[in-house]
Amino acid sequence: MKLVLGVSGASGVNLAWRFVENLPLEVELFVVLSAHAKKVALSEMGLNFSKKLKELKRPYTLYKPHEIDAPISSGSFNIDAMAVIPASLNTFSKIAHGICDDLLTRAACVALKEQKKLLIAPRELPLHSIALENLLKLAQAGAIISPPLLTYYTKPKDLESMELFLVGKWFDSLGIANDLYSRWGV
Repeated sequence: MKLVLGVSGASGVNLAWRFVENLPLEVELFVVLSAHAKKVALSEMGLNFSKKLKELKRPYTLYKPHEIDAPISSGSFNIDAMAVIPASLNTFSKIAHGICDDLLTRAACVALKEQKKLLIAPRELPLHSIALENLLKLAQAGAIISPPLLTYYTKPKDLESMELFLVGKWFDSLGIANDLYSRWGV
């Protein structure tokens, strides 16, 4: 499976990190970090996301947002899925309106046009009517809208267990097998 992860500058960049560190090794990973994502990672997590990726014991390809000629910007590259975690209001609004002014938004628009799975994890609260309209527009175009909402039926013990629930649900939506959370009735 070829998967693109777009990390925008919304709060919650740690969720993208949890996604990456739990992704099965057989998934071919392509990452695009927005300039703002790097700032948020430093502010919220105290780390350089790009450097932290280098510590992973898995292959991946990291692209800069201005690399608009990267393979993931073309439908002929034939990805299987893309996730935007976290998705800022700015980023998901651009995607909803087909604005492809950087590699992250271009790759997402390509995923939509090629009818590939596109998961959007909006990290805004509260949502105003314009944001809701943009998320509806994305859902109508085939995107999976999956905000990082907390759960209690899994009886989370801490923040990490809540994050793993979210990542597990996102993996489920993308067709990636996982056992990151306790399923209902099991």
